[in-house]
Amino acid sequence: MIRVLIVDDEWMVRAMLRTIMETAPDITVVGEAADGNEAVREAAAHRPDVVLMDIRMPRADGLTATERLAGAHRVVVLTTFDLDEYVRTALRHGAVGFLLKDADAQEMLAAVRSAARGDAMLSPKVTRRLLRDFADDGRSGAEAKLEVLTAKERDVLVAVGSGMSNADIAAALHMSEATAKTHVSRILTKLSLTNRVQAAILAHRAGLLDINHESV
Repeated sequence: MIRVLIVDDEWMVRAMLRTIMETAPDITVVGEAADGNEAVREAAAHRPDVVLMDIRMPRADGLTATERLAGAHRVVVLTTFDLDEYVRTALRHGAVGFLLKDADAQEMLAAVRSAARGDAMLSPKVTRRLLRDFADDGRSGAEAKLEVLTAKERDVLVAVGSGMSNADIAAALHMSEATAKTHVSRILTKLSLTNRVQAAILAHRAGLLDINHESV
């Protein structure tokens, strides 16, 4: 069972998210919070697997809370199209994905399941512009960082940058899912990255993928 904490300052948004989450037999909502400070307290009390985190909230925002929680919990940021800079900061703080507030129920459930598996939530509707912004900054430096990777690890990194899950990578590169997971872990360690989203961004910055490709 995937344990979820919902964080948003609007009670109607929290109620909507709870209703959607509770339709799934494999997901349970273990708590709610209305600001970042409360989110940290609730996370400590309930130990959720995934935190759905709003960014702009009174008292303590979601960016601060994400930075405090990301080491122990998988944080999915709730966002809108006009919050690119906030999302960039949240990703640097360790968020594992981002979700539009107007996403449909199936997309929201998929985001939670993806985060719980340790996969990146790279929605095409959100990521193209964000990844382009990252990719335009420091390509040569990003290429240099990738020199520590083996050829196979670079192939896996390309797959991660395309938004593939471990199962997808395994099928595409003809390896077991456990081997794919091991490769991803080694890539994160070698590149000193926190999560798959950061790895995907680095892949784009290094020019390994066409950021306009539909698979992103």
